[in-house]
Amino acid sequence: MNAGRHPWALHRPGRFAAMLAACGVVLAACAGAPSVSSGPLSTPPPSASPAGPTPGAPDVTPNPASPSAPAGDGTTATVRTALGAFTIELYTDSAPVATANFVQLARSGYYDGVVFHRIVPGFVIQGGDPTGAGRGGPGYTIQDEPVVGDYVRGVVAMARTPAPNSQGSQFFVCLDDLRRTLPRSGGYVIFGRVTAGMEVVDAIAVGRNSGPPNNQALDPVAMTSVTVAAP
Repeated sequence: MNAGRHPWALHRPGRFAAMLAACGVVLAACAGAPSVSSGPLSTPPPSASPAGPTPGAPDVTPNPASPSAPAGDGTTATVRTALGAFTIELYTDSAPVATANFVQLARSGYYDGVVFHRIVPGFVIQGGDPTGAGRGGPGYTIQDEPVVGDYVRGVVAMARTPAPNSQGSQFFVCLDDLRRTLPRSGGYVIFGRVTAGMEVVDAIAVGRNSGPPNNQALDPVAMTSVTVAAP
């Protein structure tokens, strides 16, 4: 579907509603390869990354006793870019499927060189599509799991289409507190939060973009590497 603080975003509902409509298209983009237009979303079969084969969906299932708050075992991921690095605490306990998928893709080098292709100021930055156009993914999708936590500044969540089990490799980082504007019912699984380097995320977010509805990054910043550290 198809993101700092802007006071108008929280206190001028009409204007913010229009921004949300555009952001809706941003968040939907994932391995299910939705349309990048502002029209109805379509969900063709996921296509493989042009970078080559990927490991395949991890053999992990949702936590049957999902915790009431985001939780992990201390595993972190460090995303390096030309603007600096930021570190994500991964929620291995509350989002085991999404986390295992992200870790597997990162360790395989899948994200190396992949850009943050969408910038929606005051809302999110989105990346993880190897085509850089919002239509790519790893060639598979992963299982849905409960959304645990709130969409606050620094939270990292999976992008998806409205279709069930439609997450692949694309993810977004919240630039602001979105609890009043991004409902959990959208199913965007929260699998981490930036714990260091949020200023780097903000630096990516001020890059030029095409504006609504697609907010395509015009000078996209690439992830040079994503490294995972287990406790």
